[in-house]
Amino acid sequence: MEALVFLTYLAVILLIGIISTLISRKLGLPNILLLIAVGILLSRITYNEQPLFSFPNVFLTSIGILALVMIVFDSSSRLKVKEFDAFSVKALKLSGAFLLGNLIFLSFFTVIIFKVPLTFLAVMFAALMSGTDPSTVFTMFKGTKNKVIEMLEIESIINTPLIVLMPFIILDLMGSFRKELVISKIIEQILPFLQQFVAGIGAGILVGIIVFKLMRRKYSETISPLAIITAALLTYILAENLGGNGVLAVTVLGLFFGSIYVKQKNVLQEFSSVFANSLEILVFVLVGFIINIPFSLDFFLRSLVLFLIYLFIRYITIHILFRKEYNVKQRIFMSLNVQKGIAVAVVAFILTTLVFTKIEVIEGVEQAVGVAFISLPGASIILNLTLAFILYSIITSTILVKLSKYFIKTDIKEED
Repeated sequence: MEALVFLTYLAVILLIGIISTLISRKLGLPNILLLIAVGILLSRITYNEQPLFSFPNVFLTSIGILALVMIVFDSSSRLKVKEFDAFSVKALKLSGAFLLGNLIFLSFFTVIIFKVPLTFLAVMFAALMSGTDPSTVFTMFKGTKNKVIEMLEIESIINTPLIVLMPFIILDLMGSFRKELVISKIIEQILPFLQQFVAGIGAGILVGIIVFKLMRRKYSETISPLAIITAALLTYILAENLGGNGVLAVTVLGLFFGSIYVKQKNVLQEFSSVFANSLEILVFVLVGFIINIPFSLDFFLRSLVLFLIYLFIRYITIHILFRKEYNVKQRIFMSLNVQKGIAVAVVAFILTTLVFTKIEVIEGVEQAVGVAFISLPGASIILNLTLAFILYSIITSTILVKLSKYFIKTDIKEED
C-alpha cells in the first residue's frame, strides 16, 4: 500500500510538472522557474498539520544519483579534446579563471555575509556557482549565430562536468582530513583522497574499454542506448564500491566515449541527452519541494547582495581576459548570462540526502564516521543560497534575452 502512495505522489508531481512546462511555453517563461515554484508550493500543502507529500530518502537519493550520472556522462561526452580549437581554449580559460575567482572571492563574501561556520561549505558553493547549463544555453540561443553566443555555448559545455565534480571532490577531501592537522601527517591524510581519484579514474577506464570496444563494431537501436545508461550506472557503482569518486569515474567514462569511434555516436549522444533532460521535470520540482528556502526580507536582501558580487566577479574575469576582443556591452551580456540548470539542481538535490564518510579520532582511534551533509553547520544556508541563485540567474537571463539586440546587436530566436 505504501508503494502505491509513493507512486501516486510521483504521478501527481510529474503531471503537475508537465502542465507547468506547457504553461511556461505559452507564457514565454523559463520552465525551470515554474517547476521550482510548483515544488515550493507542494512542500507547503499540509493535511492534519502534516505535509501532504513525503518521500523516503532512499527514493530521493536514487532519483538524484540517476540524474547526476546521466548529466555528468552527457556533458563530459561532448568534450572532444582532439577538436579543441583556439575558441575552445579561450572558453576553457574563462571557465578556469571564473572558477578561481569564485573560489577566492565568492566563498569569502559568502562567509562574511551569511556567517557560514564551515569555510569548505562556502568553497563548495562557490565552485557550484561557477557553471552555466548547456541545455539552457542552447535552448536560449537556438539558431542564433554570434561570437559572444558561441563563446557562452562552448563555456557551458566545458564547465558543466567541472562544477558537478568539484563539490564532491571537496567533500572527499574534507572526509580524508581529521580536525587536528599535524604537518608530519598531511601526506598520510592525503593518501586516502588520492586513492579515491585513482579508483574513480580506473573504474571509468575499465568499464569504458569493455563496453565501448563492443560498441565500436555493432549498433542496435534498442540495445545500444540501454548499454550507455547501464555503462554509466555501472561505472558509478563500481567506483563507489571500490572507495573511489563515482562522479569522477563517470566523467572519465564520458570523456573516453567522446574521444573514441563508436557506431552511431551522434544518435547515442542525443539519446543520453534526451534521457538526462527527461529527468528535469522531476528534479526541479523535487528541488523546490525539499529545499525550504526562507521567505524573509533579510535573506533575500543578503542573497541579492551576494548575487550582485557574484556578477561583478564574473564581469571582472571577462574584462581581464577579453577586454580587447569584446566591447563593454558584450562583456556585460556575457557577465549577466549565468543561468543555472539541471546540473546545479541535481547536485543540490543530492546534497540534501547525502551521507559522506569522515575520518574522526574517537578515544585515540581513527574511525570512519557517516555524516549527513544537511546536519553540517551552515549546510542549510548553502542549499538555500543555491536555490536562490538558480532563481536569480533564470530571471536575469530571461530579461537579458529580451534585451539581446541592445547588448550584442542580435535578436535571439526564442524557443516555441
